[in-house]
Amino acid sequence: MAEKMPAATLKSLLDAQETCALIDVRDAGEYNDAHIPGACLVPRRQLEFRMLRLVPCLTTPVIVCDDDERRARLAAATLESMGFRRVAVLAGGINRWSTEGYPTEWGVNVPSKDFGEKVQVVHHVPEIHPEELHALQQKGEKVVLLDSRTPEEHRRATIPGGRSAPNGEVALHIADLAPDPDATIVVHCAGRTRSIIGARLLQRMGYPKVFDLRNGTMGWMMAGLELEYGSTRLDLPAPSPAALARAEAFAARVGAEDGVRKLSIQDLRDLQAKASTEDVYLIDVRTSDEYGRGHIPGFQWFPGGQAVQRADDLVAVKNGHVVFCCDGHVRATIAASWYRQMGFPNVYVVDGGTTAWAASGQALAKTEAHGGPRGYDEGIGGARPAGYEAAKAQVEMITAAALDERRKSASAPTVIFVDTSREFINGHVPGARWVPRGWLELTIADVAPAKDALLVVTCSDGLNSVLAGATLKGLGYQRVAVLSEGMQGWTQAGLPVEKGLSGVMSPPKDVLTMGTDRTWAEAIQYLRWEEELGRKYGHP
Repeated sequence: MAEKMPAATLKSLLDAQETCALIDVRDAGEYNDAHIPGACLVPRRQLEFRMLRLVPCLTTPVIVCDDDERRARLAAATLESMGFRRVAVLAGGINRWSTEGYPTEWGVNVPSKDFGEKVQVVHHVPEIHPEELHALQQKGEKVVLLDSRTPEEHRRATIPGGRSAPNGEVALHIADLAPDPDATIVVHCAGRTRSIIGARLLQRMGYPKVFDLRNGTMGWMMAGLELEYGSTRLDLPAPSPAALARAEAFAARVGAEDGVRKLSIQDLRDLQAKASTEDVYLIDVRTSDEYGRGHIPGFQWFPGGQAVQRADDLVAVKNGHVVFCCDGHVRATIAASWYRQMGFPNVYVVDGGTTAWAASGQALAKTEAHGGPRGYDEGIGGARPAGYEAAKAQVEMITAAALDERRKSASAPTVIFVDTSREFINGHVPGARWVPRGWLELTIADVAPAKDALLVVTCSDGLNSVLAGATLKGLGYQRVAVLSEGMQGWTQAGLPVEKGLSGVMSPPKDVLTMGTDRTWAEAIQYLRWEEELGRKYGHP
């Protein structure tokens, strides 16, 4: 059983920058409202999907926190079942932490957002207001407009006339995208961070007229200007030899200036051999298609731009070993350069990347990138969670047709949906109750007080529901079935779907709105918070 760690002990560990991982298992909205600085957000329902990559060494001390210990204790048991050997629970949760006078902060991905504002202030990254950019466009002046976000976000909503150029890819292609070195280049994202990072990258490459679009698509929308939806300007062709040469020279320079270390293939093997006693993060920053065609075994996919934007979603142990890889040097070195600037001490690139690995006679793995950090999603779609097969063996799997028949019988089952409120809103089996998996043990009795109740567990894709089904069996519910393939299978069978927050009495806090999905009030509050982060660095 996990020990309890007093708030004072945790504060000392964090202040000393000891090797440990602080994991906040509450829902995203709760974390956004207030969390302990340095805590990584892993909602309890995501533990089996993410923890083995977020904290790759099972002997690393892991401290789990929530508001009052209840979910943290359950999460600690899950982590111990996954093989983590040194798990503790923050005594009294964040409630006691705050009561004892220790600090909290609000927001998500705060280390990356804070870093972006620091870059903007320290390096004097020029910005252009939406009205100014719109006026230039109306005059017909030539502007190279680059969307630094993921292609999926670009397609969803972007500034008219722009094209997708994610921060992790732009250095390879900028000489082709802006062949005139004196061209006006404007970089935008949804808010601030990625446009600042992208503009600073191009500024450092020597482009003299680079601007970040102030407040991105949210600022554009709040200025009363129209966004473009469904853009198809996504694909980046292979860089020309001249563009590649310029990018390689730049990467070599910043790698040397920022202290990025290179690993030979043998060096990489030696570092991988330490993975049982040290945290070793292996990150492939290419596109998902490139990753799927072949990657070094053991490397996970996380594109370079998102690795900077969401550093605390990728690396929970800051003094671990962080290894970036691409097909050569450029993209990996640039990602590693940013991590060095963010204060990560042990950052490396695989010298020559996948090309060098294959040239050494080693086989590349060919598995698809599961889910991934494509903007709004959580980077877990399609991946098998830890413990899935064992959980599946404990429950009855039923087809959509079988569930439909059971619903029509005199003894119809209680159907529950255990994924997020957003997915519940988008579609659930008619009459299903929303019982989020992170709260399952604490709330199931309200829905099914009798342990002999007939229960059918559903989710979006059949993964979380299997884990939830096994949990219910462990609680003593014996008549538990799981909908095979979740709502995907139900929808494909052409069965009726109910939408909305049916039966939910309190506003959910498990999902945050992002970008232009925010209300104006939410966008204003968020942008003010983000800009405020820079004031300690001399922001006006």
